[in-house]
Amino acid sequence: MISGKETDDVSGAARPAGADSPPDEADELQTQDAAADEEAGPQPPPPANVAELAAACVRFVATRYGAALDFAPETLSFLDHWLREARADVIDRPEAMELVQAAGGAYLGEVIRRAFGGFWRAEGPHADWRLQFERVYCAFNPMGMAREALLLEPAEGWHAHFELDPAEAEGMQQRLAALPPATDEEYYAPSTRFDVVSILFEALRSAMRARGLSDVRFTPEDYSS
Repeated sequence: MISGKETDDVSGAARPAGADSPPDEADELQTQDAAADEEAGPQPPPPANVAELAAACVRFVATRYGAALDFAPETLSFLDHWLREARADVIDRPEAMELVQAAGGAYLGEVIRRAFGGFWRAEGPHADWRLQFERVYCAFNPMGMAREALLLEPAEGWHAHFELDPAEAEGMQQRLAALPPATDEEYYAPSTRFDVVSILFEALRSAMRARGLSDVRFTPEDYSS
């Protein structure tokens, strides 16, 4: 589920929070940062191709279940159910796989991006797309996660695993390995993936705060190095 990137240069020129501040002020800054971590805040619109696919997922679910998806994490149970039922459809019509996994992956990615903050790399084939976080170094392909939810098995070449800094990958792998066992249906469900992302994000943020790196923000250039 986790892989490392080629370089471990994650901090760049960023300055640790409170580096030039008195102790009391530094403590206050860290407290404020921890509170800010609870929400990503308003996010800019996604790329047009992502927005179009996510909107398609909203329409598909509304047509089938009469539910209005609003990109809240609680709506992922509808995505779980839609992909579960779509599994039979794509067996009968393999040509539908591409649209279903792309629409479902775009919606899942947008729910995650709005909750934790980040940006899309959405160019080229869908297998090459990534959602990249801003406040921790972590990237993955939500389309790959949706594909795995349909297949109930790893999707080679779709990068559904978490791409982390090598210095953090082993510790995070141990953290995720300690989670309770799950069936394949539970493991690959989008709602479970969101929960795992939440656990991973908080663990990475805690590690950054412990190292005095709570003000570090990653950019697309950090992920292309």
